[in-house]
Amino acid sequence: MCAGGIGPRWQGVDQSARLTPHQLLAQRRRERASRRWLLVRKLGALAAVLAVPAIAAETAFEPAIEQAPARQVEPMGFETPGESFPGSAFYYLEDAPQVATAFLPQDTAEPEAQTAAFTQPQVGPAAAAMVAMGSGSDIARAQECLTTAIYYEAASESDAGQRAVAQVVLNRVAHSAWPDTVCGVVYQGSARSTGCQFSFTCDGSLARRPSRGGWERAGRIARAALAGTVYEPVGLSTHYHTLAVHPYWAPSLTRTTVIGAHVFYRWPGAAGERAAFAFAYDGGEPAPARAASRAEGPDPVALAHVDRLAEVPGIEAAPAPAATPAPIATPTGAVVPAEPRLPASGSVRSEYANAGRWIERP
Repeated sequence: MCAGGIGPRWQGVDQSARLTPHQLLAQRRRERASRRWLLVRKLGALAAVLAVPAIAAETAFEPAIEQAPARQVEPMGFETPGESFPGSAFYYLEDAPQVATAFLPQDTAEPEAQTAAFTQPQVGPAAAAMVAMGSGSDIARAQECLTTAIYYEAASESDAGQRAVAQVVLNRVAHSAWPDTVCGVVYQGSARSTGCQFSFTCDGSLARRPSRGGWERAGRIARAALAGTVYEPVGLSTHYHTLAVHPYWAPSLTRTTVIGAHVFYRWPGAAGERAAFAFAYDGGEPAPARAASRAEGPDPVALAHVDRLAEVPGIEAAPAPAATPAPIATPTGAVVPAEPRLPASGSVRSEYANAGRWIERP
């Protein structure tokens, strides 16, 4: 029998002697991690004890500042969802800001009525519809040239901005002072280092490859314009520039409208009348590569001061009425007309009376 208080022989042996080396290493790692966690908790508690009095002391002596009530501001058009487009911030600005006259001397400030009349756009009549004509090559070339102009001139504009640029190109085609083809208008002066009618044709922009989506969008606008769609907001505008520049000819022309980042103008006087837009388009489009020319376009300032339609380039003067030939005397004394007519000659049947006339005079 065993005496009381004395257990088995293995109970007095250290249990760690039975652990493997890997188990001992894991046990030590757990002990170190436990000690580190305990230290972090103590440091966190100490930082909280020190920070609370410091924050309280910092804000205890700040005076109470009464805030002004918030004022309700009505958003402008370009800040309203659905009403914004590229350049819309400039579109919605006032044409004549009220602060502009605050710094003028009292004797030089213009009356409000005169200022309003000066800044009011004058769109004028709308252009006549133009439909691409000629052979299949002519139609394809016209679409390519117009798509190129729309893309490189207004790729970042809204549909309205691109339609406005397309209408200006077609207005120039219809005007007697410019070539009577789309490619001829787009690439006029492109062989010159400066003075091209559309800057993208001579400033190296054509080296930039167009994006697929932007090109398809510009092509859709071009096809609609060449199918007879008229963008009436620009009227008979033949010039435009971006809001970032102010060309020398701008004060001489009549401003029609502002669409996106472009300001549009038309000629005053005879050069801007509908009669100057002869609308003699019948195809004959040159290839875009051969449409480049060194021809200088019409002087916008000179034509702005033209008062008579006959002074506009390309307008032919009305022919003088032909003199009536004298009658011819015959030996018998009878007088016959110099140009005898056959019976019923010169008469036209009523259903053909208007054959060959314009359906709608541009």
